[in-house]
Formats: sequence, C-alpha cells, structure tokens
Amino acid sequence: MLTVLTFIIILVVLVLIHEFGHYFAAKKTGVYVEEFGFGFPPRVIGKKIGETLYSINLLPIGGFVKLFGEEYHETKEKVDDKKIPKERAFVNKKPWQKTIIITAGVVMNFLLGWVLISYLLTTGIPSPTGVGVEEVQSNSPAMEAGLQKGDRFVTIKHEDTQNDIILTGDLINNANRFAGDKVEITIERKGKQQTLFIVPRKDPPKGQGSMGVVITQLVETKQYPWYTAPYYGLIEAASMTKMITVELLKIPASFLSKSAPQVEFSGPIGIAKVVGEARQYGINALLQITALLSLNLAVINILPFPALDGGRLVFVIYEWITGRRSNQNLEKYLNLIGIIILLGLSLVITIFDIQKFWG
Repeated sequence: MLTVLTFIIILVVLVLIHEFGHYFAAKKTGVYVEEFGFGFPPRVIGKKIGETLYSINLLPIGGFVKLFGEEYHETKEKVDDKKIPKERAFVNKKPWQKTIIITAGVVMNFLLGWVLISYLLTTGIPSPTGVGVEEVQSNSPAMEAGLQKGDRFVTIKHEDTQNDIILTGDLINNANRFAGDKVEITIERKGKQQTLFIVPRKDPPKGQGSMGVVITQLVETKQYPWYTAPYYGLIEAASMTKMITVELLKIPASFLSKSAPQVEFSGPIGIAKVVGEARQYGINALLQITALLSLNLAVINILPFPALDGGRLVFVIYEWITGRRSNQNLEKYLNLIGIIILLGLSLVITIFDIQKFWG
C-alpha cells in the first residue's frame, strides 16, 4: 500500500510540474487559462481565483491545464459567451508564443530532473563507471579469448558498430545481439587497455551467459560542494537525457531490421515495482528514480507523435514556416488517433508487466 501511495505521489508531482510549465508560459504570453486541475474529472471542488478555476478532481493521478482556444471552434463560442478577447486564445497567438507554451512542460520536467540530480550530487550519488569481470567460467568463449578476473570492459565492436560498455545491460544486450559472430572487445587491465576477440555463444549451457563470464556493475560515488553541484548536475542530466533519447530512437530501427528492441519497456505496474524497490534504500533512491522518470517524461513528450507535445509542435512549426494554420480536422483526428494508440500501448505494456511479475 505504501509503495502504491509513493508511486502516486511521484506521478502526481511529475505531471503537475509538467502542467505548471504550460500554465506559467500561457499566463506570461497572455493566454486565457480557464482551469488548472489537480487530478482528472469528475470535479470534487473548485475555486475561481482571478480568471482561472483551480480544481481538485476525483482521479488523483496527474493534472491538466485548460487553455482557452486550444481547439479552433472554441474561439467563437466562448468569445460570444464569456466576452473573452480573441487575442487571448491559444490558436490566435504567434507561432513563437505557441512554441513556448507547448515546450514549457518538457522544460519543467528537465529542470526538475536537473534540480534533483544537483541535490543528490551534494549528498553523494552512485554512478555507473563500467562493467568488471568477477569470474571467468571454464571452457567458455571468455576463457578462450583470455579474459581475466579484474578486467573492465570498455567497448564492444562488431564490424562498423561500436558501443561503450557502461552498464551490465550494455554488455549482455550486445553479446546476445552479436551471438555467433566474432566481436572485438576493448578491456582495461591494470590501467592499460588491450583488445581481445571473442565469439559469444548462441546457445550457452544452462546457468551461463553467451560469453561465459560473471560480471559486476562498477560504481563510483560522485559528490560535489553545493556551489558546483548545479554545473555537474546539468552535465549529468544532459547525459542521461541524451542516453534516453538515443535508446528511444533505436526502437524504430530495431523494428525495421526485425530484431528485438534493446530497450525494456515498463508501464505503471513496472514503474511502481521499481519505486517500491527504491523505497527500501531511502529517500535519495526515490529522488534518483524521480529524476530519471522526469527526464524520461521530457523526452517522450517532445517526440513528434500526435497527442504528445512534440506532435502539437509539428503543427506549430508548419504554421511558422508556411504562414498558414494546419487543417483543423486533420489535426483533430490525428490527435485522436494518437491518443488511441498511446492508450493501446499502455494497455499492452501493462499486460506484459502483469505476465512478467505474476505469470
């Protein structure tokens, strides 16, 4: 129960921070903000302060901001009904103003990740530094290649594809991906780098991996004084955002090549499980998970997919370049299709999570 409550609190914080970005940018650019809601309808209670209704709703997962003129047809209806000036409608704002409003949520999620990481760097945050060899199993490709206990993997290369080995998953995924082919691995041994060649097995013996090596995740605790933590926190946040982006962009390529994606998806159930595990390690672990989720949310939302912020941005960029608004019906139905696809993906991933954790 405590895990579920913790997960809901983190989710609410992430979504409200995101929506606050849209709200703040809209206010600053003169858009009429009709409602800022905590949770989703039906409404439990609401109070109008100034021109905006602030509401608490029954479903306490996330929140929303309702801007006047988000849909074209609203402009005439509500101008006539509420005497709202046309220039205060979102659709009537200049493209650069729309861009600020649309991207403000993504910016806020990145800022939250940056702030949390910066704080954690003042207390000490464990960061992965590589993958080490714990044990070399007998009669294995690793033994034939000359790997030894204490070696640290640096890179793995197959033909023109070279990948750095930072996480244990980097080594496992690439070894399985190139199973049966000769790969070039760069290792560090006693402070010096050297190159070895190995052929990962397609069907390793039970209890062994494709290389036949027991590995361990190497970590280093990074800690900085408060006045330098924001600088290094920004570097860390940017690096994590880049990694998330690269891994997401690999997904379409993996589908085109008909290979299994190297990224593991998790829905609400999977994320809640991770949050529950992190909770056992204390508040810093939860803050680290929150920072990572916030950066993930930023990257996913800026993707140029209908119904996401990035999808809406595509239409604004089209208007900016051509000087003409996009077709109203096209935008409406594409967003509807996008919502259906996203809900369908969420359902499928949730089913996979249930099967994975409970069979």
